[in-house]
Amino acid sequence: MAFARRANGFRADLGALASQVHPVFMLPPLAASVFGAVLAGSFAPVPLACHVLAAFFAVYTAHVKDGYVDFYARGEDDDHPMTAAGCRRALAGATLGFAAVTGTLGVVAGPVAALLAVPMWLVGFLHAPQFDTNPVTTTLGYPFGIALAIGGGYYVQAGALAAEPLSYGVVFLVTLAGVKVIDDSTDYEYDRSIAKRTVAVVLGRRRARRLAYALLYAGFVLVVVFSVDGLFPAAAPLAALAFGAVAIPASRADAALATKLLIRGAYVFLALLVVAVWFRPLAGLPLPDIGVLGPYTYLATEIGFGALALALLVRAGAVRRALWTVLALYPLAFVWDWYTLEVGVFAIPLRTGVVLAGIPLEEHLFMLVVPALVIGIHETLADLRADAE
Repeated sequence: MAFARRANGFRADLGALASQVHPVFMLPPLAASVFGAVLAGSFAPVPLACHVLAAFFAVYTAHVKDGYVDFYARGEDDDHPMTAAGCRRALAGATLGFAAVTGTLGVVAGPVAALLAVPMWLVGFLHAPQFDTNPVTTTLGYPFGIALAIGGGYYVQAGALAAEPLSYGVVFLVTLAGVKVIDDSTDYEYDRSIAKRTVAVVLGRRRARRLAYALLYAGFVLVVVFSVDGLFPAAAPLAALAFGAVAIPASRADAALATKLLIRGAYVFLALLVVAVWFRPLAGLPLPDIGVLGPYTYLATEIGFGALALALLVRAGAVRRALWTVLALYPLAFVWDWYTLEVGVFAIPLRTGVVLAGIPLEEHLFMLVVPALVIGIHETLADLRADAE
């Protein structure tokens, strides 16, 4: 019944079994299950404990089987703390543990709750060698497990699914997929040598990195959209800002350091979302009303965004290029703006009333500020991309 490869005895076997508990990857699914309960607003302790344990056994199954396949089947790892027979016994034990807590979950929270837990184990069990050789499943397996944990954690408390937990599941699926693409690129050379088709191998490291940050950005945008829609609390975008503040320096780091930074950023992201949902710190606060500026309201917004555009252009050294583009665009924009105002497409109540060449002063500035801001953002992104490469 030995589990350990290098020593005998109970303590050695216990250490070998404990070696397959990787906190960096184990804690997020458990926390996601609890987060689902936070979203439901209730904590029935027995269903919660069962679902958390189901997530634990699912991830433990994944770790044991992944280590077994990588060391004993593929020869990918240099060492492994468990014997081959020990891996098989641990895999059987984790599966039995999952079955026991999932069966209990079906009794205390209903059969649907148990059915929602089963895919977590399937994702873990099939990770290696089935899912981890395909660029889609190797990337989405772990993020999908997190999304399942959120939805299942909500269901076992509320007895139903809802748009809110499903939306959080989508956000984590997208953002963690971006982190996973970066993580997989750390093994690019080895994966390529054994024809293991990760995203980095299929697309190349440069394009895979661009895809990863596009996914992160998409996740952050979804948080903002869902918050504006009222599905997420008003403070949720602060979590996206915090994660984004980590993602920016990570974009300039190598894959190994970027992965460490992004994993920690994901922890902060989840923690701040929990705070936003549980405490709702900005609930009830009205939006800032800059309409108090009266006729200078529109002008004030243009000054603010114009200053941002100028700062970005100066930083990128693109002021002259932007000027030529804005001047080339201006006649077309002028005619377009004049026509839409003339036929009554829109009205501008909070303006100074100053009219130049048939259109308001603010619209002249708008036609300068908007393209300048677009060019400033474009040039800044180009610089960031160049630094990352």
